[in-house]
Amino acid sequence: MAAVTPAAALARARALLLAEGFVEVGRGTRGESFYFGLPAAAGQLRVANHARTPRQRLKHPEVVASLVVAGPLSEAALRERLGATLRDFRMRQGMADGVDRANPATSR
Repeated sequence: MAAVTPAAALARARALLLAEGFVEVGRGTRGESFYFGLPAAAGQLRVANHARTPRQRLKHPEVVASLVVAGPLSEAALRERLGATLRDFRMRQGMADGVDRANPATSR
């Protein structure tokens, strides 16, 4: 399977997130970062070509998961990474709203 450029992989990730029901809620000032959320849900998922700095993490705690695409990726690798990012997002979203996703009857 041929690898695609980081820009093409970012575009594909954005399309896959939209298909999952996410809504784009913002963009970075340089157009290299995209922020997504689910309607009526806490937290945002970030898709970018670079990692966040510790300062960015402190200033923007609403971003609970990130997918970083810094190099060429195959479709399979992109889907694998996106799947892991979605699991991370959902797990952290559960922590934010006080519901244990592994045991929905439990709440904090």
